Amino acid sequence: MVKHFTGSANPSGADGVSFPPGLHHAYLFSVFNAFSYQIVLNSPMVLYAKTLGASATVLGIIAGMMPLLVIFQIPAASYIPRLGFKRFVYAGWGTRVMFIFGMALVPLTGFFLKPETRLALLLTLLFGFNLSRGISSCAWLPWITALVPAPLRGKYLARDSAVQSCASLLTFLIAGACLSGPTHAWQFAILFAFSAIMGAVSLSFLKRIPDAEMPQEPGAAKGRVPWREMIRYDPFRRLLCALVGYSVASGGLTAFVVAFLKSETGMSEAQILLLSSSAYLGGLSSLWLLGSRLDHLGSKPVLAFCHTGWVAVLGGWICLAGGLFPVRLTSVLVLQYLMGLLVALVQMANTRLAMAIIPVMGRNHFFAIYSTIGNVTLGLAPIGWGLLIDAVGHRSPHWLGLTWGRYTVFFAAAALAFAITLALARRLHEPEAASMEDLLREILIESPQRFWIRFWPRGGA
Repeated sequence: MVKHFTGSANPSGADGVSFPPGLHHAYLFSVFNAFSYQIVLNSPMVLYAKTLGASATVLGIIAGMMPLLVIFQIPAASYIPRLGFKRFVYAGWGTRVMFIFGMALVPLTGFFLKPETRLALLLTLLFGFNLSRGISSCAWLPWITALVPAPLRGKYLARDSAVQSCASLLTFLIAGACLSGPTHAWQFAILFAFSAIMGAVSLSFLKRIPDAEMPQEPGAAKGRVPWREMIRYDPFRRLLCALVGYSVASGGLTAFVVAFLKSETGMSEAQILLLSSSAYLGGLSSLWLLGSRLDHLGSKPVLAFCHTGWVAVLGGWICLAGGLFPVRLTSVLVLQYLMGLLVALVQMANTRLAMAIIPVMGRNHFFAIYSTIGNVTLGLAPIGWGLLIDAVGHRSPHWLGLTWGRYTVFFAAAALAFAITLALARRLHEPEAASMEDLLREILIESPQRFWIRFWPRGGA
């Protein structure tokens, strides 16, 4: 029998459970961290690489490098107990900031380095940045899982997503203003320097987050880690299958949307960045849409809802790329907004479900497997999609009223991958999750009723 939990009136959470003191520093860290990574791992970096003549395959490598290097979480997880959560993450984040300062110098080398040499240098620095991040990030989720009480994890993830969305929105507005008009190398240098400084500031808040006690894992240091048995744990295995499907479908999607808008529509860098910023308004809306509801609705119905939404959104991109509808600012804004909303919801739901089903014993290694498999797939997918786009090339046959150019084919293939992921999400193991009907009732009926009842005139004596 599926249980359905109702929200608690207690702002601290169920049964008076509250967040630990000092956790607000984690939100501040997320803000300044978003100011930093959204520049070097997102559209601004893609646009700079395009100015250096990067092909779709190279853009796929740039988009896939960060998740691909998460594979180093597997060997790194065994070293977390030696340093503790905080020291382990701090060391990796500090190292990656140094690489960002190096990236800020690359655009300034244009007077003596050729574009292809600058692109190679940039890829090298991105490799170092992502390698240090990939190693150190294996301690982040176990750290937060140990800090945040189970009844409040959905609320924490929703708030963290909201503050990151706000910071990301502001970052893209700054980037759009910086790249307005004809773009020059020094403008990208300023953006990358801003990213490095914000990364350095984020370290001061990371250092203030309270550390968590390392869970005891009897026998973990005396024998081999049972990786195969962990993967075979049925609830975890089903989550991994759905995660792989999502990673294949979404890998490189943001980068190739930017490439589509730049190469096929002729939009300027500033226009593309401003349009992309609407995705973070969507991410911010996830706090209103779910908020603390994720804890009592569960992750499974949210994931099913989101993957259905992804198929619809990609249908919109197919229509634009295929010439069925003209590419207008309003249509791109709506699609970008919905993409940001769906990304935030899927990330929250997946992370919360992993926190719920991963046992305490072996937690560090379970999370290493979870992050590595999802991110390696997320890293390989854009390389594969880039090869597909380059393979289609400039061919554009007409079929079913659409022009099947390279980006139409890409969006259609991604939509098919999301449809498969939807089927995998329906097989997830979460006994206490609500049904899809409960989720829709909560979002479409109960929440609006609670909103309007606040303004209903109350009778007086």
